[in-house]
Amino acid sequence: MKYPLSIQNLISHFSQLPTVGPKTAERYVFYLLKQDPETLQKFALALSELKEKTTICQNCLAIAESDPCSICADDKRNKSTICVVDGSRDMMAIESIEKYNGLYHILGGVINAIEGIKEDQLNIKQLIEKIKKNNITEIILALNPDMEGETTAMYLTKLLKEYNIKITRLAKGLPMGANLEYADEITLANALKYRNEL
Repeated sequence: MKYPLSIQNLISHFSQLPTVGPKTAERYVFYLLKQDPETLQKFALALSELKEKTTICQNCLAIAESDPCSICADDKRNKSTICVVDGSRDMMAIESIEKYNGLYHILGGVINAIEGIKEDQLNIKQLIEKIKKNNITEIILALNPDMEGETTAMYLTKLLKEYNIKITRLAKGLPMGANLEYADEITLANALKYRNEL
C-alpha cells in the first residue's frame, strides 16, 4: 500500500533538502500532519514568502530584505574594511558576535576543483571593482579553514596584492575546550604559529 499522493509529494520535496533522506522526510511529513490547520497555514506562508520578501543587496551581494541591506546602509559602519565571506550565513555568524564594524563581500562559494567551481564563477570581479572605486584599506579573508577555503584565500591574496592594501585572515588555532592530544597537525601548527603574546 502506498501513501496518499499528497503525502508522497511532500516526502519527495523534503527528500530534496540537504542531509534529508526519505525516512527523515517521512517523519517531517507525519509531524506536519499532526499540526493544526493554522500552524500549517503559517508554515506555508513563511515558505511562500521566502523568495517574495528577500532580495540580493547589490553592494555586498548578501541575501537581505532590502537593497541596500541594513549593514551597507548603516552610516556608522567602517567603509574602508571589507570582510570577504563564502555566503550570507557566514556573514551572519560574524555579525552575531558584534565585534566587527566594517562591510562585507559575499563570494558566493569557494574554488572547488572536485565540484568544478572555478574562480570566474565567484563574485571576485565585484570585489575588485569595490577596491578600485572605494577607499578600501583592509580586506579580511574570513573563509573556512578547509582545503577549498585555503585555496580560495591563497588565490585572492595573490590577486589582491597589486592593489597595495592590507590583507588579513581570521586567526586559526585550537577551539575552546579542545584537548591537544586529539588536535590534528594542521590545527596544532596554526595554534603555535598564530600564538598571542600575554
